[in-house]
Amino acid sequence: MYSLKKLQQLIYGVEGDPEILRSQLETAAVPVTDADCRNCSDPCEAGHDTYPNRLLIDTTSPLLGSIKPYRRQVVISTGKSDWDREVTETKGSLAALLAAAKNHADLPIAEPTPPVTPAPKAVRSVAGVFRSSDSTRISILNGSHNTMADDIDQETVLVFPDYTIITNVPRTREGARGLWESAIDPAVERGSAILEKTPFKTWVLPYSCVIMLCQSPPFIIRPFDDQLPVSRLSQKAGQPENGWAADTQLECHCLMGSPLEDLQGDLDEKREIIAKELRSSASEKRALIIKTSHIGGHKFAGNCVIYTPQGSSVWYGRVSPHEVEPIVVNTIIHGLVLAPLLRGGLNISRPGCKSLNDW
Repeated sequence: MYSLKKLQQLIYGVEGDPEILRSQLETAAVPVTDADCRNCSDPCEAGHDTYPNRLLIDTTSPLLGSIKPYRRQVVISTGKSDWDREVTETKGSLAALLAAAKNHADLPIAEPTPPVTPAPKAVRSVAGVFRSSDSTRISILNGSHNTMADDIDQETVLVFPDYTIITNVPRTREGARGLWESAIDPAVERGSAILEKTPFKTWVLPYSCVIMLCQSPPFIIRPFDDQLPVSRLSQKAGQPENGWAADTQLECHCLMGSPLEDLQGDLDEKREIIAKELRSSASEKRALIIKTSHIGGHKFAGNCVIYTPQGSSVWYGRVSPHEVEPIVVNTIIHGLVLAPLLRGGLNISRPGCKSLNDW
C-alpha cells in the first residue's frame, strides 16, 4: 500500500528525489543544477543558526507546486519588517486602497485563476511552473524598503515581473486607482505600464536581482533577524570574490536618469529603450534584498522569492542559513535553479536558454 505522502506525490506528479525533480524541471525547460542545496555537513558543523524545534515547519510535504499562478506582484514601501497578516485589510494603507481598486475592477487577489495556457510543444507542464499570462491574479505585499518620495504620505512601489520602481504614489483612493490603472491592471502588458503619461515617476530597477524574504508569521523570524537569510545573503552576495554588492534599502542610484514617463518616440521605440535598460540592470552585479509581508505557505519557511530583469521569479522554500551560499552561487550568480528547494516560479521555463540569466 502507498503511504499518504507517496499518494500525494503520485497525484501531483512530484517526487522528493532530487534527480526526479531535476528531470521533471528539465523537461519543462527550466535551467537547473545538480549542485548541493547546502554547503555544510548535515548535521551542521559550521555554526549556522537554525530554527528551534518548537516551530512547526513542514519538512516532508512536496514543495514543487505549492504556489498559485499570478499576473503581477506589488511590493509597497513601509520601512517596517512587521505587518498584519493580511496587509490588504490594514485600514488606510496603500495595500488596502489598492485592494479596493482591484475589487472595483472585479479581479481576484487570492482566488483560483483561469486555466493555465498550454505549454509550447516539446515542453512539459510541471506543477508550480507558470507564465505571467496564465493568470490575472494580483499579489499585494508590504516591503521593508523606505519610500523614496519627498512627501512621507507618498509610497514607492516595486512591480514584478515588470521590474520597475514607481515613486510618488499617494496613500489615497485616487493614488491607488491611478496606480492600478497605469501599472497593475492585468490588461497592462509588461513593458507598457509606463508608456502613457501618469502622475507617478517610474524607473527600471537597477539590480541584477531582487531577493524577497517573507517575514510572516513574525514569530518565526523575530528571534533571528540578525542571523537568518537577510544578513547571510547580504554577506555572501557582497563578498569581494563574488564581485557583487548587496543593498537592503533602495539607494539614490535607483532614480538616476530620466523617468520612463519622459521617454520619447513611438511605442516600439519606447519598448526598445525599456528592454535595453533591463539588460543593463542584469549586468549590474548588485542585489536588492528586502523583507516582505506574508506571501503564503509559511509552513515552508523560510520563504525566498528571487526576481530577475529577464522577468523570472524563483520561489524557494525551507531556506535556512545552510542553503544561502548555494542559492547565491547557483541561482543569483549563475541563474540555475536548485530543484529540491523550488516551490515554483514565474517565467522560469526558458526553452533554448542555459540559465535564467539568458535573454
